Amino acid sequence: MTTRPLIAPDKVSPEADAVVASFHRGIVDEVAAAVARDPVVVVGMAQNPVVKSARKLLDEEGVKFTYLEYGSYLSKWKERLAIKLWAGFPTFPMVFIDGALVGGNSELVKLKAAGKLKK
Repeated sequence: MTTRPLIAPDKVSPEADAVVASFHRGIVDEVAAAVARDPVVVVGMAQNPVVKSARKLLDEEGVKFTYLEYGSYLSKWKERLAIKLWAGFPTFPMVFIDGALVGGNSELVKLKAAGKLKK
């Protein structure tokens, strides 16, 4: 497993850490609760064709999922940024299976091809 580069925790001031920790915390808590509660969660945004493709793939495979949508290209970008900071994943959709981030649509397609999607 490769590890993404992160700034060392001792190189982040308590003030900066507090800003990130509180940045749209309600949205982050909402997503985290859904990921902890539901077997499959898709986090996306309106008008994004890649998000629609991921949802369609899951529907076609008979996989039930919770869908959380946060704005579109011109709205709620800060809320989506908070989710990206929390998850450490740069794009939408974000697909979580059994509490783990599996990636986006490309990774979902690979899981389907490998026969690893559970109904």
